[in-house]
Amino acid sequence: MSSRSSRRPSGDPAGGRPPASGEVTAIFDGMLRHARELLAVRSPLDAELIVSEILGSWWGHRVAGGDVEEVIGESLIDHAARAGTPAALALLTGMAGLGTRRQAVRAEEAALELMERGVARPGWAGRVGMVTAGECYVSRDVYGDQDSVVCTYTYGGADRHALVVLVDRTKAGTVPAPGPGRSARPPACGMVRDAWVSSRVDKLLDHCRRDGADNPLMRFEQLDPRDTRAMLQRALEHTNATDDPPVNENFGSYHAFVRSRVRALPPGGRVPQPVLYGRERRAMIATRFLASDEAEGLSDRSAAIRCVDRIIDYGCAHDFGRPLRVSPIKAEMFLLDWLPRKVLLSPTEQEAVPHVLAAWVRWAGKRTGLPEEGVRATLDAVWDATGKFAGAYRDPAAFGLDRELVDRLLPDGELEALPRRAFALPFLSGTHRVSGRHGSIDLSALDPADPADRRVMLEFEHPGADPAHLDAHERLAARLWDGDPPQLWETAQALLDVGYERHDILHKLIAVLDRAGDDPHELRAALRVLRHEPPPQ
Repeated sequence: MSSRSSRRPSGDPAGGRPPASGEVTAIFDGMLRHARELLAVRSPLDAELIVSEILGSWWGHRVAGGDVEEVIGESLIDHAARAGTPAALALLTGMAGLGTRRQAVRAEEAALELMERGVARPGWAGRVGMVTAGECYVSRDVYGDQDSVVCTYTYGGADRHALVVLVDRTKAGTVPAPGPGRSARPPACGMVRDAWVSSRVDKLLDHCRRDGADNPLMRFEQLDPRDTRAMLQRALEHTNATDDPPVNENFGSYHAFVRSRVRALPPGGRVPQPVLYGRERRAMIATRFLASDEAEGLSDRSAAIRCVDRIIDYGCAHDFGRPLRVSPIKAEMFLLDWLPRKVLLSPTEQEAVPHVLAAWVRWAGKRTGLPEEGVRATLDAVWDATGKFAGAYRDPAAFGLDRELVDRLLPDGELEALPRRAFALPFLSGTHRVSGRHGSIDLSALDPADPADRRVMLEFEHPGADPAHLDAHERLAARLWDGDPPQLWETAQALLDVGYERHDILHKLIAVLDRAGDDPHELRAALRVLRHEPPPQ
């Protein structure tokens, strides 16, 4: 570690922060006991993995009042500095190499002070974090579902090891389509879902090469380390930004190690930008498909048009902007997960969609060069899922909801929007006199998608309310109608689950919107805190 000029005054290792509470102190003491293992290892790699495991104990958690890395991670640094033991110095040394940039600076300063006071540092301390990146490779399936990225490293030519990072490209989340007044947001390039380390690098690479040569559905190739860094950074950011990401249960233990190894790769790489599909481009793809030999056998052309539009929309918005990509996993997710949750289908569309999807697999697979084995496997997945689709898909009418009411709430067919829109605007029928208006209003004649009609509904629900109060409810109703951001409805559901009444929830959400203003990051942070509010007494 290099010395730094900006040092805290001697004797103030915590930087003036008060000691943590008793419960937190006990947790930190447990981490320091874990850190004693660092005194028994000789390899810097083993030391870094232990430190990463300690840092991973809070990864993925959310805390009120700030970033978890600052609230917990930097407080642990202060605690270790106060402890002043060899194990504490070992932990600080490891955090200087594996922590966030802020943690690295604070940990290095605290470690230098302990060393000046005569605390012994471990033998591996001079090499921790001093890695040199080597070659990078990827083992990927031909469908584009997952990449296993292999990055090799050494400590000055010794202790060669490989980091393997699993990047999943099957679930992108919602990517808003371009629209008036909205710029298109490019989707992320995948999500890191797992990682592990191997010191048997040659054996690992030989296995990957053989798999790529013997398996027609696998590919193995070398990557530019600069592009590898850019891709992994974006995928890791996607994982970090996702609430409860679907990662392996042990991924938290490797998170800090992955972060540091990605930073060790050379900068300057580029990630290919996704193609943006506007309405015209989507329509052109649909037209070409419907004119193809593969679509010739589809009997109900009207239903086929609507179904293929859904297939293309799913690929653009939920598969990283890849409408032509087909795979067994994607077909199953489309039929058994996305359609039942998101889309209101007519009975004829429900019957047609598996057949349209099968024709699409043949057509798109040919256009993208998917091996025949991959096309056959994907078609098998479609037909396997077809029998389950009828059971998975539920028409809202089956739950006793009036079809006319459902159609008013779902003019865009977004089935997932039904509960949040019904929560925002529950008064959709009946004839009532609205305060401030002459005569009666037939609520069943109003269009909840029309802002003017929506205002009338809110006036009915809040008789005598002042215009400013109605404006606040109108802004909230518009956001819930659009699902912007998704965390708004998720928070409302969480509060309903613990016993809050709808009226109280609306006012809590309005207060959060007023405080956050136009800052989307502050809004999401405030909603995360509100979501964990204790139930009413």
